[in-house]
Amino acid sequence: MDKKIIQLICPDQKGIISKLTSILYKTNHNILSIQQHIDKEKEKFYIRVSVDLKSEINFPEKELFDLNRNLNGEMYLFDSNEKINVAILGTKESEPIYDLLIKNKSSELKCNFPIIISNHINLSAVAKQFNVDFYKTENDKQLLEILEKNNIDLVVLARYMQIIPDYIVKLYKNNIINIHHGFLPAFKGSKPYHQAYNKGVKLVGATAHYVTSELDEGPIICQDTVQINHKHSINNIIQLGREIEKNVLYKAVKSHLDYKVIVHDNKTIIFD
Repeated sequence: MDKKIIQLICPDQKGIISKLTSILYKTNHNILSIQQHIDKEKEKFYIRVSVDLKSEINFPEKELFDLNRNLNGEMYLFDSNEKINVAILGTKESEPIYDLLIKNKSSELKCNFPIIISNHINLSAVAKQFNVDFYKTENDKQLLEILEKNNIDLVVLARYMQIIPDYIVKLYKNNIINIHHGFLPAFKGSKPYHQAYNKGVKLVGATAHYVTSELDEGPIICQDTVQINHKHSINNIIQLGREIEKNVLYKAVKSHLDYKVIVHDNKTIIFD
């Protein structure tokens, strides 16, 4: 089914849903779902509308953007059938990359994965296995050239152990997703799971977020935790950590691809 996704952020006010749905009704478009949220503290209204798209010709884009201006809002329209190009960046760990590629093959993720980029050669075998182009980068300039050459829309950092420079972050604002263990900032640096083990932590967690110029301070998309105790060895903790990182990354990427994320003022609204 062809669907159009409408995202709208605007000051909270009366009649928003009525005005929006009236435009779709008058142009004979069937609404498949409506999800909304009101931030009462900031008096902001958020809505995601999924519309059955029988014809692009009759879709009331002009009327919707006229309404957006009247509401003093921010509106975004997405075609749910359009597959965007996603680059995977990794260093040595292959598990989260395998997970994304397998789930894409089984149609759980709706996108194209044309390239894998790494600062090491280790992941070239993974790329070959999935018939994906592999690039080993030497510098940030080369990285940007590869992204632009392959018309990349979204960048996924799957345990990529390098800093993305600010000028690339700005070019891909809210389109670079990173995953890290949930112990930040308490256990920064090398071997965070070993540090956690030595401190006797009771939870292992992971966070997926958009990348900003401030390290690990971007809008959070997905988080999860699993309980541990003194019976868990360091190897148990590392394995649990990798598993939860993999799952959280997948959920974040899927939410982005399904246009279920709205970002505003470094905060995310994630619709089901």
